[in-house]
Amino acid sequence: MKHYGLIGKTLSHSFSKSYFENKFRLLEIKYALYSNYELQNIDNVRSLSTEDSELCGLNVTIPYKETVLPFLDELSEDAKLIGAVNCIKIKDGKWIGYNADVYGFSQSIKPFLDNNHQKALILGTGGASKAVAYALKKLGVEIYFVTSGPKKTENSFLYSEINGYVMQAFKLIVNTTPLGTFPNVDQCPPLPYEHIGEQHLAFDLVYNPEKTLFLKNAETQGAIVVNGLSMLQLQAEKSWEIWNS
Repeated sequence: MKHYGLIGKTLSHSFSKSYFENKFRLLEIKYALYSNYELQNIDNVRSLSTEDSELCGLNVTIPYKETVLPFLDELSEDAKLIGAVNCIKIKDGKWIGYNADVYGFSQSIKPFLDNNHQKALILGTGGASKAVAYALKKLGVEIYFVTSGPKKTENSFLYSEINGYVMQAFKLIVNTTPLGTFPNVDQCPPLPYEHIGEQHLAFDLVYNPEKTLFLKNAETQGAIVVNGLSMLQLQAEKSWEIWNS
């Protein structure tokens, strides 16, 4: 039996477990088991292997995509450059970190990009935002971050600095924060949504609910909106490929 799982802090509404269990059932895979591992801190993450010698791979979610790095033996080239992982392959006692979010995000957003989307606002500065930034740069998109904390880079804005001029200059907006995730569906990033128009593309990494308040607000103004479900499905399949390569 091969064991896989997801590590994070709160996993009660996890996508990964149900996705992989359904995959195993549909493909009649009898040798695999997928579990959730809720960890209050990351310090003892390596004990998962000690306790389960059949553990072969892990997905990583909030808030451990960056803090898990010191506990890994190796990183893929992408993961090194991004500084965050969401997939770990465990083989011969080694923990190797990968970032499947890059693949998932790139493949899910590419069909919607056009010449209007040369510049992007990335809402949030966590591990997911790093993968999104890396993917967009590879697609030739100029990126700026929007943060609610102190500005750490030159290419960042505070939410209080986002005005009509900024919104018109950035026609691609990607939410990498958990704002609006079920059950807190009445929350959304504090943007001047009235300055969004038909040329805008709004992408939310959140998939539950299907349409967050962020997406609803953007859609009301005529924007194209995309949620994170396709990205999650694609990164899950990429994880499966990594674990079995």
